[in-house]
Amino acid sequence: MLTIGLTGGIGSGKTTVANCFAELGIELVDADLAAREVVKPGSPALADIAAHFGEEILLADGSLDRAALRTIVFADEEQRLWLEALLHPLINALLRQQLAACQSDYCLLVSPLLLETSQKELVDRIVVIDVSEETQLVRTMARDGSDEQTIRGIIAAQIDRQSRLQAADDIIDNEQPVSALKQQVQALHEHYLQLARRP
Repeated sequence: MLTIGLTGGIGSGKTTVANCFAELGIELVDADLAAREVVKPGSPALADIAAHFGEEILLADGSLDRAALRTIVFADEEQRLWLEALLHPLINALLRQQLAACQSDYCLLVSPLLLETSQKELVDRIVVIDVSEETQLVRTMARDGSDEQTIRGIIAAQIDRQSRLQAADDIIDNEQPVSALKQQVQALHEHYLQLARRP
């Protein structure tokens, strides 16, 4: 199974692009959804997080307060590294299961941290969605209501734009209208279909 890794910085439009591929019949495996799955209420990982950060990291319904955790770990690298050491192996194991179950012509692994983690070893090609840092800030503040400092911390924790572009096999420019975006996706889709059908 040809597996394409789709990545980009926060606010670059990964969900929009992934949905364009899904409309073309391609199955998606989403690392963000896997990350939520491994910390759902009752999971061992959530118990470890609550023991480490304190019960106040949980919401009233027992689920993880992701906004509070995000604020802590992007302000303190040591805490972020602790969390990654706990979660990344669990997320990777789940992603492997989900990729193995894909039935479409090729499969898309959507991951914000594809290049920062061993998830890159799960893919055959990498497509990067590229936007300026200014666009990342504006879009993320509008979407999440997060403050600028938190978003800048997340951008700083992610691989820098130049390194991301250098790691790319393919690049989607998402500073353009949606119509132009869909044309780029269609062209890549046709290319990936050819690659997937090679003997």
